Amino acid sequence: MKKVLMGNHAASWAVQLSRVKMISAYPITPQTHIVEELSEMCGDGSLDAKFLKVESEHSAMASVVAAQAAGVRSFTASSANGLALMHEMLHWAAGARLPIVMVNVNRALAPGWNIWADQGDSLAQRDTGWIQMYVEDNQEVLDSVIQAYMIAEQVRLPVMICYDAFFLSHTYEPVDIPSQDAVDDFLPPYTPEVFLDPESPRSFYPLVMPDNYMEIRYHLDQAHTRALDVIEETGRHFGEAFGRPYGLVEAVNCDDADMIMVTSSTITSPARLVMDELRENGHRVGLLKMRTFRPFPVKAVQDALGGCSKVMVIDRNCSWGKGGIFADELKSALVNLPDSPKVFSYIAGLGGRSVTPDHIMDMARQTLDTEMPSDGSVWKGMKQ
Repeated sequence: MKKVLMGNHAASWAVQLSRVKMISAYPITPQTHIVEELSEMCGDGSLDAKFLKVESEHSAMASVVAAQAAGVRSFTASSANGLALMHEMLHWAAGARLPIVMVNVNRALAPGWNIWADQGDSLAQRDTGWIQMYVEDNQEVLDSVIQAYMIAEQVRLPVMICYDAFFLSHTYEPVDIPSQDAVDDFLPPYTPEVFLDPESPRSFYPLVMPDNYMEIRYHLDQAHTRALDVIEETGRHFGEAFGRPYGLVEAVNCDDADMIMVTSSTITSPARLVMDELRENGHRVGLLKMRTFRPFPVKAVQDALGGCSKVMVIDRNCSWGKGGIFADELKSALVNLPDSPKVFSYIAGLGGRSVTPDHIMDMARQTLDTEMPSDGSVWKGMKQ
């Protein structure tokens, strides 16, 4: 069935279809519609789940940690300063190897107070141990949440699905909603190996001495390495089941490209138009959409970008004093390649500022016309 849904409601439908049993909710703009819709689903009986209202985002994550440890498929959502308040519990969820799924609607961190799109909130959590995926449209929101449960439960890692505030969260698009039977065939019930059980008492998450802590963290890192294959396999199986395949990245016209634009989330859509226009005018330009950020898909990036001479990265984020975060990660992935491409880094769209095809065309032409990139990131779309 097809429905016209805002991105937030696409996430809610995906949670319902995934047969989640516990939802912990604390509202924060612009994700509030997700949990509001889920509360209505729980209230009218269309979703058989416990809906828990809590007093803070820290408590929201603590609650799903507890529920997941008890063997219950769980969900929560947040944004910006709310996600920052969860920081301690994000480490706990990943370190405890709990397959929680969370949606983060990317919003700028305050101050100044801002409710619009910016990836700084989720990227500030990139070393907490969560898988992170960035999506382009409302269909991908729904599809990615369903896949996230399959991925999380196979590798025992939490997954954060990230999408842009207002550009997706409050924008309505046609979304194909699969049947419950089809999703049930794709996503089996959650059956944890170990969980809190009075009939089989165990000790969970005790003090760990130096003799063991490093090995625990090694296994966490190895789970991320394994997740690369699981994300690819899950996306392929999803395509077989529903006709919409997904991968770690999406490479478009990269095989013959001299210059490749690298984007994530909604900036990808106008970049597709720019790529088509440039190719029509004789420029061999490709596009690489970064869907998975953690674990970072080094091999997929190398395969897509290794044959070109220039890479142009657009970041809706900044690591202060360092520059665009995706650009920096791409440089580290490419540095050891023979004839590594030159990486041109641009920062645009912070705090929800629009990144139009004209802006992207300006960046593309600057990249094509410039021999060497700047040492740092170039800020674009600034008011003079």
